[in-house]
Amino acid sequence: MTMKPKYMPVDPGYFELFAQEMEKEEARVIYFAFTGEPVLEESRGKITGMDDKGREGYYLFFENGDQVRLDRIIVINGIPGPAYDEYDSFALAPLTCQGGYDDCFME
Repeated sequence: MTMKPKYMPVDPGYFELFAQEMEKEEARVIYFAFTGEPVLEESRGKITGMDDKGREGYYLFFENGDQVRLDRIIVINGIPGPAYDEYDSFALAPLTCQGGYDDCFME
């Protein structure tokens, strides 16, 4: 069983975005799954609600039964979500001299 990272508070502006996207008939959400490695998952369908699950954080609920934690959302319907910067940093890591390491090894 993989431990879920601690819920990180989400900027209040995202709650407005998620409420707007709930009004649509179809939503596509790309998010980080809870694994030891950064793995992307996708949920598609009608968003039926958004609620606080206490210590677990806020979630979006889909008609198909999917539940997506808000702070792990990278993109919703093509719009960057709360975890977009985290995703971007993973994507750009190979372009730095560090490549995910603390120190650069140059001789």
